[in-house]
Amino acid sequence: MFESLSSKLDKAFKTLKGQGKITEINVAETIKEIRKALLDADVNYKIAKQFTDTVKEKALGQNVLTAVSPGQLLVKIVNDELALLLGGQTADVNLNGNPAIILMAGLQGSGKTTHTAKLASFIKKKGKSVMMAAADVYRPAAIEQLKVLGAQIDVPVYFENENKNPVSIAQNALKKAKEEGVKVLIVDTAGRLSIDEEMMAEIGNIKKALSPQEILFVVDAMTGQDAVNTAKAFNDVLNFSGVILTKLDGDTRGGAALSIKSIVDKPIKFIGTGEKIEALDVFHPDRMAQRILGMGDIVSLVERAQQVFDEEEAERIQKKLLKDQFTFEDFYTQIQQIKKMGNLKDLMAMIPGVGKAVKDLDISDDSFKHIEAIINSMTPAERKTPDIINGSRRKRIASGSGTDIQKVNQLLKQFEDMRKMMKTMSKFQGSGRAMPNLPFMR
Repeated sequence: MFESLSSKLDKAFKTLKGQGKITEINVAETIKEIRKALLDADVNYKIAKQFTDTVKEKALGQNVLTAVSPGQLLVKIVNDELALLLGGQTADVNLNGNPAIILMAGLQGSGKTTHTAKLASFIKKKGKSVMMAAADVYRPAAIEQLKVLGAQIDVPVYFENENKNPVSIAQNALKKAKEEGVKVLIVDTAGRLSIDEEMMAEIGNIKKALSPQEILFVVDAMTGQDAVNTAKAFNDVLNFSGVILTKLDGDTRGGAALSIKSIVDKPIKFIGTGEKIEALDVFHPDRMAQRILGMGDIVSLVERAQQVFDEEEAERIQKKLLKDQFTFEDFYTQIQQIKKMGNLKDLMAMIPGVGKAVKDLDISDDSFKHIEAIINSMTPAERKTPDIINGSRRKRIASGSGTDIQKVNQLLKQFEDMRKMMKTMSKFQGSGRAMPNLPFMR
């Protein structure tokens, strides 16, 4: 996420490294590099210029403290201004209403239908009942897609096979939601390959018929300035309340995220960070600014973990670890939960200081595949009692998993080392003694 922009901004700050103070001369070169980085990220030129002018003005007006280097000071100023450019404050979704109505809008291919389901899942986890309405009558696959996604997250989907009037479908869905006491109704509307008058008139009529609490514009972050232009066209007609920026797990240059608030003056409320239903995050401008500058985002990482990991399951695993009863079955369960948290490289970038270290590494979600294959090739007895895995069993597991004995041996050794470490930790827990100098701490 924003890897190219992060790298170029880091390079810009190095211009001030070793400087004793900020001057008109040395800050000018840094500001030039920052502006170039923003333009390369497909940020609107006027916004990039205004941003760097503000940063320069604030930098030159600051007295550098003895304990703070010019580079550190400029990073702080850029961080604060980036947060403002991205929206300043976190914008909540309005769920007040009986039911609260959320209208989803956007071009075809932006991820609108998928994010309708992601949002439904997000709201359901907050304890509110949700219904989705399939009002895209032009793409039959959209209705089927929403039905499939609804079944996955156990959220009902209202649809009509014969009715081809999206306004009527939306009104009937609202009536059904009221009858069943549903708290939130999310309406998926039709997308087009490009903006046209018919499309805008249709969604405008749905808005008039429903008077929704929220109109969320779903836009593909990969399209850069095109995304901003599309947002402006939709906002002129709908006056939407917020944006869902999708595909931020890809090679996003960042132009849409950094420009959209300034152009349409509407907040980014959610970001899509992957294909999984769970891959939807509330957008926090301050946290995103820190991530762009390579500072990590440990708060969001913890929040993702809390959403995925069940407290009772975590406590059960912890007890098994401390009693040296942790098995490959438990290990496999943990891998599945980690995978639900999102893109691995994106997760690692949330850890302060790690983002820069992994930016050039090819870390994919397939990283666990060979481990999963090896565990799946074990018998139930082998997964529960790894100690019984002898030479012949290792050969069979390697053959069954499509790997080799070396990889099987490596996994078994790592697993055993982890169990020994946890057993050692359990001896010291509650004893009041200092922790030993464990191998991984050296």
